[in-house]
Amino acid sequence: MSLHSDLPIHRTGVKLLALAVAAQPHMRRELKRVLGDKLTQHCVDILELMAMANATQRDVRAAHLQELLVRHRAITVLLRVAHDSGNLSPRLWAQSIELLGSIGKQAGGWLKSANKAPAA
Repeated sequence: MSLHSDLPIHRTGVKLLALAVAAQPHMRRELKRVLGDKLTQHCVDILELMAMANATQRDVRAAHLQELLVRHRAITVLLRVAHDSGNLSPRLWAQSIELLGSIGKQAGGWLKSANKAPAA
């Protein structure tokens, strides 16, 4: 088992967190704390879930990955709200969608692998 920080999904998650942190100062004051803080916290949560999924056995790993995908969807919704309200530039929106797509594919593949029956 490799370190969670060596996984491609973790590196992508770190990029997404950096994007969320960079976007927060550009949000309007009334949304900066509510939307920006929640977005950043969800990004931190998915990084934690990646580390826990990497460190656990196959039967528990699936639960962490499912929660990761729930947070992934929440981040997508929050970023959509930020973009639609004019608080996220089109450039940051495009970058975030690319990163989220990559995380979703990697987490989905990891979950599929975790749900496979162990070889007898």
